[in-house]
Amino acid sequence: MTHPLSARAAMLAVVGLAAGWVPVSSLSAGEATTGRASIRICHGFGCHFRSELDLASGDEKRLAAMLSAGASSPRAERVAVSKAVQYYENRAVRVIGVRDQGKSTAKQLGKRGQMDCIDESTNTRAFLLHLERRGLLKHHTVNRNVTRGFLIDGRYPHSTAVLREKSGTKWAVDSWYEPTGGPPDIMPLSEWLKRGVMGVR
Repeated sequence: MTHPLSARAAMLAVVGLAAGWVPVSSLSAGEATTGRASIRICHGFGCHFRSELDLASGDEKRLAAMLSAGASSPRAERVAVSKAVQYYENRAVRVIGVRDQGKSTAKQLGKRGQMDCIDESTNTRAFLLHLERRGLLKHHTVNRNVTRGFLIDGRYPHSTAVLREKSGTKWAVDSWYEPTGGPPDIMPLSEWLKRGVMGVR
């Protein structure tokens, strides 16, 4: 997470990476639940808490309309994805009852509704998979999350969800920097991987 953390939290991150730690974002806890319009929401840092977001037919119709408006091109679809992610996050707030602060720090560790980059990237990927499984993504597929930073390069470990355009270009979809419901950073993954030195966005 590209923000100053406690020494203990930073050390745990290094130990986890060295031990071959598998991010929560790659596990079933963050996947869209199969067979029903429901998505698990991680919060509290490292998916400490999990809440269930049930999407009603009205939600599905709104999401379909948003993505349909972006069906003309990959760029238009990414704009639509940004709007859809914001809608999804605002729905998540109604379930959890707390709005996450942007750029969370170790002070929010273990607090309901507060999210580190693992929670954020897990949740974003789960939602993108939900869109993909319903055939709403015409120009992109959902890839596994990606992490940058190893402390020794001046960057704290930080994760993002990833979309792959049919041309092969990969795009970061990073929701961590803004409070819940804010627009995610969507940029080429190659650009995202260069950022984060000394916590700079």
